[in-house]
Amino acid sequence: MRRRPSLLLLALTLIAAPAFPQSGPAAAPDPPFLLRGTVWDTSHAAIAGARISTTTELGTAGPSATTDARGAFELALGAGRYTLTAASEGFLDGSLAITARRGAAQTIDIVLTVAGFEETVSVTADRAPTPYQVPAISSSTKTSTPLRDVPQSVTIVSKQLIQDQLMTSVANVVRYVPGITAHQGENNRDQVIIRGNSSSADFFVDGVRDDVQYYRDLYNLERVEALKGPNAMIFGRGGGGGVINRVTKSAGFTPVREFSILAGSFGQQRVTADVGQAVSSAVAIRLNAMYENGDSYRQSVDLERYGISPSMTYMPDSRTKLTIGYEHFRDDRVADRGIPSLGGRPVGVDISTYYGNPADSHVNARADVATASVERQFAAFNVQNRTLAGSYERGYQNYVPGAVTASQAQVSLSAYNNDTQRVNVFNQTDVTTTLSTGAVRHTVLVGGEFGRQFTDNLRNTGYFNNTSATLLVPFANPTITTPVTWRQSATDADNHLRTAVAAAYVQDQIDLTKMVQLVTGVRFDRFDLAYHNNRTGEDLERVDRLVSPRAGVVVKATPQLSIYSSYTVSFLPSSGDQFSSLTSVTEQVKPERFTNDEAGAKWDLARGLSVTTAVYRLDRTNTRATDPNDPTRILQTGSQRTNGFELGVSGRVTSAWQVAGGYALTDAFVTSATTAAQAGASVAQVPRHTVSLWNTYQVRPALGLGLGIVRRSDMFAAIDDSVTLPGYTDVDAAVYLSVTARMRLQVNVENLFDRRFYVNADSNTNISPGTPRALRVALVTRF
Repeated sequence: MRRRPSLLLLALTLIAAPAFPQSGPAAAPDPPFLLRGTVWDTSHAAIAGARISTTTELGTAGPSATTDARGAFELALGAGRYTLTAASEGFLDGSLAITARRGAAQTIDIVLTVAGFEETVSVTADRAPTPYQVPAISSSTKTSTPLRDVPQSVTIVSKQLIQDQLMTSVANVVRYVPGITAHQGENNRDQVIIRGNSSSADFFVDGVRDDVQYYRDLYNLERVEALKGPNAMIFGRGGGGGVINRVTKSAGFTPVREFSILAGSFGQQRVTADVGQAVSSAVAIRLNAMYENGDSYRQSVDLERYGISPSMTYMPDSRTKLTIGYEHFRDDRVADRGIPSLGGRPVGVDISTYYGNPADSHVNARADVATASVERQFAAFNVQNRTLAGSYERGYQNYVPGAVTASQAQVSLSAYNNDTQRVNVFNQTDVTTTLSTGAVRHTVLVGGEFGRQFTDNLRNTGYFNNTSATLLVPFANPTITTPVTWRQSATDADNHLRTAVAAAYVQDQIDLTKMVQLVTGVRFDRFDLAYHNNRTGEDLERVDRLVSPRAGVVVKATPQLSIYSSYTVSFLPSSGDQFSSLTSVTEQVKPERFTNDEAGAKWDLARGLSVTTAVYRLDRTNTRATDPNDPTRILQTGSQRTNGFELGVSGRVTSAWQVAGGYALTDAFVTSATTAAQAGASVAQVPRHTVSLWNTYQVRPALGLGLGIVRRSDMFAAIDDSVTLPGYTDVDAAVYLSVTARMRLQVNVENLFDRRFYVNADSNTNISPGTPRALRVALVTRF
């Protein structure tokens, strides 16, 4: 085991660190508080000429302003507390409490509702909105759009929900997301199955591709967005079942001071810090950091990881915003492929049993990612440019359990290692504007994306005693120390790949009437993949030209209820989502096509509580199949279909009770034979039924309780449908105690009733048991 530093000492050092200065050294005496904002209507159209007024605590009138053509305003306020009111003819007034501090700055958005249609108004600021419900997102359309006006199924996991459940990974996040399950990913990477389609690459950060295979952490996130159904119009290639988009915390003009320390079962220790504030009226900085180490309920398995993520925001005026960020992240752990199966079920050994040599097994990942975003308002046009440059190193060496012998006396082992290095550079430019053609209003998006990726892959096979690629070990004692020599076999990868992406897209969000909205768009991609085999010198290349349309209609039956339908298409190039190899066969193969027809409803039952439903059919075509008349030939006649229904709920039921979760019915099956399965086969690791519901209830002002239930039906471990992972019910619980106004102690228990279950797999002989009962205690302080 590694020697670990004292987390308590580290936490005390962080808490005792001096705060950032409240203003720059050149600040003038008693500088004013600078308040900037924008006033919108519910369709995110700017409201020009809105009257902004302020009232002091004593009831006297403060400074006032009028919004310009872009809906923007700016106020300079003295220190104190104010009530800000936004008013415009035809709209209900909106009010917000403001605390002005000398030399600080704050940016807010105010959303006004048309008078006579709704009796509520939403005002949002940099501080937390409704804890579990996020009313609007921009990732689905690249414009800030109310969730109920987005014509697709979207689940948001907010920062508050992440904290309430002490989530630390993508796998934790998707447990309560309808229609998504976590794949084992060989226990060395994030991998998810969305609407029956598995992917290790459909991950994005602030809308930009982050497709390397590694375990991501949540320490620097504002929220996680699960956008379901094909998303090529916005995100490009892949995304056949959907995408996971992480929204990072960025520097803002409101001070942030938050530290947490966590200790849990199996030696888990974790500390995080989130510190930031304005350093002048135009510049704000922020720093997020995390360190974690711990063991596992799996024999000899442990991990150590850390991350640091600084960011800066520069706003020289109300029309310009520059945000830059960086993350250095490192994750090291013991590689663990789980347990095998026997008789169509996971083998009945102790769930801690390790197969192979844990001292010779490892997973290492390093990510260095720099981002920059520039946003500028030019008259009626908003221009935003995003750039991501990332360098990734990721390697693993593992032992893989295989079949159990007929006598049940022995089990087969194999071993290999793999190293991947990748450099990603992506740049996106989006131009949006609003215009009218008669009584019809348009929000138009025109954009482009350019990207380059360079990847090196190297794999070696493990030869036991330098002779054999497999080894039979005792079934009762499969942990070994047998010497292994690592060298390339005849088929191991040693290659270099270069991809180039050039894309252009256009989208129009059309308000035909106050009740009917359309979303139409199309994206054109040129995806160029060049492959070089370092072993043979072979060079291959394939260029795909992809056209990805999107169409949706939203009918606002009432101001609180939207009914929608949509049609979307995505493509996956023949090299797969990791484009790790290309052959003379796949060089000739057309991309797979994903087509999604969906209808649903989104209903804001009350302020802060939303219910969503979706019914869909997702077809995956152009998959590979073997020619029945010539087994040496490949045909693109294979296909897969997923029919499904999803129900989601998020928000406040009462002032004390919050919920998040839902239900999914997912029927994913092969409709035409592929190289992997015959027609009618069920898709692997897609349970037909999943139910999840997380609840928190504020019993008293200082005491809260949490209870979560996850229910999953049976599912198959692999596409041959020969091994079943039994369904299970898992119950989680939590207690929250407010020690002071700025300090919270929470205790979370996972698998409260200590049930035995199997959470996922990578194959019939690589199955991961679920965690036994686990206790975690966290102390969170803010000041």
